[in-house]
Amino acid sequence: MKGDVTVYSAGLVVPMTAPPILRGAVAVKDGRILHVGERRWVIESLEQQDVPYLEQHWPGALLPGLVNAHSHLQYTGMAEVGARRYDGFDDWADAFTVQYEKPHDWRADAIRGARELIRYGVTGVADIVTDMEAADVLHEVGMRGIAFWEVMNWETADWNERGREQVIADLERIPATPGAGLSPHAPYSLDTVPLLDMPDIVRQRGQRLHLHLGESAFEEERVDTEGGDTHRAWHFLGVQSFRALRSLGFGTSATDFVDRLGVLGPDCHVAHGVYMTAKDRALLRARGTAVALCPRSNEVIGLAPPPVAAYLREGSAIAVGTDSLSSSPSLDLMGDVTALYAIAREQGYTRPDLHSRLLSAATLGGAHAIGLDVGPDRIGHLAVGAAADLAFFDVAVSRVDDAIAELVEAGSGRSVATVIDGTTRWSAPSWTGQRVAAVELS
Repeated sequence: MKGDVTVYSAGLVVPMTAPPILRGAVAVKDGRILHVGERRWVIESLEQQDVPYLEQHWPGALLPGLVNAHSHLQYTGMAEVGARRYDGFDDWADAFTVQYEKPHDWRADAIRGARELIRYGVTGVADIVTDMEAADVLHEVGMRGIAFWEVMNWETADWNERGREQVIADLERIPATPGAGLSPHAPYSLDTVPLLDMPDIVRQRGQRLHLHLGESAFEEERVDTEGGDTHRAWHFLGVQSFRALRSLGFGTSATDFVDRLGVLGPDCHVAHGVYMTAKDRALLRARGTAVALCPRSNEVIGLAPPPVAAYLREGSAIAVGTDSLSSSPSLDLMGDVTALYAIAREQGYTRPDLHSRLLSAATLGGAHAIGLDVGPDRIGHLAVGAAADLAFFDVAVSRVDDAIAELVEAGSGRSVATVIDGTTRWSAPSWTGQRVAAVELS
């Protein structure tokens, strides 16, 4: 009830912005975090202030709610596409298009996908919306995040005639709660003028951008093996599109292309980031642009693995996304965390911070990517005043390092309860976080 305090205690509490706490607790009041610390200290603090509380205990791990930084929830009904393996982006796109053109209830599918995310401990999401029927789903299910209206296939003439006004009208139809933004689909699916205009449209409204970048090998920087200059000053030539740029013989990467158009920035995050050079990754860092890595989706499509070890070594801002069931085996974000761990090891990353950094990417990193790591509705970490979005996982807790390693290396399917705004939104049959103490102080 409003005004009540609930103490969620656990064998291990992982705040993300403070050291992990064995036998920790989080006190919650009116959907906000009131205290975080060792259980004994939290309880004593409440009792010293004569604050009545109800305690719920879980012997495993308590994390901030996970944040899925790239998903297409409306494609939840297209799992048959994601169940196969493909020989590359074009092969997958052909199969996707066949299934997409069949009748779908996009809204119902998106709601089902959102509920799946909650079941896996996800409380916030960057949801890419292609059909307006699915635009209000985050609002409907009470999740945090941003619904990004996806824009593609606009050429300059049509854009100038009607596209700009149409996109603005579509954007205004998306509920402002929890958030709305634009997703220019990819550098190769839009002409230069729409890509120039869309950042201005959202920035004038204080909203955010999100695009697919470096997902296709077509976007990778190309080097002239005969020694020619493939990096001339194309931006002075009035090039109509990235595809036109390629046809003219320029080897500029898609990342450099969108950077020249002013797309990147701290109010923008990108998805995939597979086909990127060190120079491309440095551009993302320079612009304050985070990248959502979706390794299981890349594997299904038949792409190269993301250069996660390089992102980590270079200090890039990373997050984690599942993409959709049209290209991924599940919406369990921890499955992608485990995949990133394996890829990083294969790529030679041996630093001892790997577990903690990947866990941070799935929580605080995702919140940062969508601009929700600060402010009154901040998520992704457990701190006083932050939103009380919590995720509980079934892992053995004896040593901190061992428990976090188990979460990262084998956390898929381990979610047992999800709390949003201090309210339990899902719990597994194994959930034992029942009332263990109730204190009523006069």
